[in-house]
Amino acid sequence: MSFQLRDHTADVAVEATGDSLEETFAAVADGLTAAMCDEWPDTGDRFSFALDAENAEALLFDYLDQLIYERDVRLVLPVENAASIAEADGEWHLEGSARGVPLDEVSARDIKAVTYSEMAVEETADGWRAYVVLDV
Repeated sequence: MSFQLRDHTADVAVEATGDSLEETFAAVADGLTAAMCDEWPDTGDRFSFALDAENAEALLFDYLDQLIYERDVRLVLPVENAASIAEADGEWHLEGSARGVPLDEVSARDIKAVTYSEMAVEETADGWRAYVVLDV
């Protein structure tokens, strides 16, 4: 599982890969965290949430959007992201969790939103790949 931040005009993009879709989603979420903050302490409590969507791209969008929402409501930086994904009868379900580092303990940059611009979620010969542009 890995991610890379990519320059994207006035925004930032995250490209991530993983052996499974779950690893890839978590890597994108870790990329979101890295886009917001360079380093963080080992503090904070884990929180969890569940999401449903009609396809993998919508699920990735909602997952990242939920992490931004959690940041804004809980005032935490979501780190150590994890995702469990199931698909049945055209419905996608995600169980997600992260450790929430209090924002007053870090120097974080603002990520305004996730975009559908150029979004990709695809299975490759080596696993999975995702690409997401974040509005800064």
